[in-house]
Amino acid sequence: MSLNRNEKAAVIDGVAAQVARSQTLALAEYRGLTVEHLNKLRVDARAKGVYLHVVKNSLARRAVAGTPFEVAQGAMVGPLIYGFSEDAVAAAKVIADFAKGNDKLVIKGGVYAGKALDVNGVKALASIPSREVLIAQVAGLLKSPIQRMAGVLAAVVESRGGSGAATDAAAETAAA
Repeated sequence: MSLNRNEKAAVIDGVAAQVARSQTLALAEYRGLTVEHLNKLRVDARAKGVYLHVVKNSLARRAVAGTPFEVAQGAMVGPLIYGFSEDAVAAAKVIADFAKGNDKLVIKGGVYAGKALDVNGVKALASIPSREVLIAQVAGLLKSPIQRMAGVLAAVVESRGGSGAATDAAAETAAA
């Protein structure tokens, strides 16, 4: 079904609006995927905040013109599904994870921080932990020295035969 000029402009505007909010673009060829598989991919993408859409390549090229995603125009050939995400790794992760379980979805490339990524670049980006996991790891690193210090203080108080109140205070510090 061909689109008229107004419908094409609406598609370009919709994709351009998503491009303006996104950090990452991941491209994949979906040739041979069933509707059931595509629906599963879309549901997974939606749950992770990824805008996943099949767009005519000529319209996608117009939507990314003048943006950091313009560097991907050379890879925009063939039947492609476009994944845009505000999270730096979400689009790459959704497409790479789905491609692991389905050989019909072939990663073609992507863009991150204005730089074009090849297939290995998209897979490397997908292997980075999510923002929430990274924050949890940093919090754990910050908490670890405090816990060790509290443990040492508790051991010193205990070895000197300190009162129970001092040991309780050290235990409370360790728990925090």
